[in-house]
Amino acid sequence: MKGFIYVTIVVSLVPIQSVLLPHVTLWGVKPDLGFVAVCLIGLIAGEFDGLLVGLAIGWALSLFSAQDVISGAVLKGAVGFLAGLAGRQVVYLSPVVLVLGLLAISCLAGVVAPFALKLNSQQDLWWAVWTVVLPQACLDAMIGGAIYWLMWSRLNVEQLMSESRM
Repeated sequence: MKGFIYVTIVVSLVPIQSVLLPHVTLWGVKPDLGFVAVCLIGLIAGEFDGLLVGLAIGWALSLFSAQDVISGAVLKGAVGFLAGLAGRQVVYLSPVVLVLGLLAISCLAGVVAPFALKLNSQQDLWWAVWTVVLPQACLDAMIGGAIYWLMWSRLNVEQLMSESRM
């Protein structure tokens, strides 16, 4: 059943991210639902599921964007694995803790892109952090926190986390 849910998430996330979300921008950036989904799956289901779903989502989203396929898959897989490790260490995961964690992980993942790209003299690292990375991290953290809050208020997330990690 988990495999079917993960395939459904990957297959439905690609058209939403590549067709619908380029038209939705806040602060000049578009939300990265793949990142949010990988973090939530890693936190709830564990490291292995976060790694595998992260690799699949990163690969699928890279096919429809201008991102390198290998770096997209590896970055999303690493994020899913790290989120799974963090979920194993945190006893009680409230939406506030999740938002702060998503903000930190999104900032770290976003800083990789300016280092990988060769920015011109007008676009240095600080420019990239203040205009792209930080707004992207805030937007991803707010969306992830809202999704987790909905799950947290409607479902018994602690029981779901303990059952899926067995």
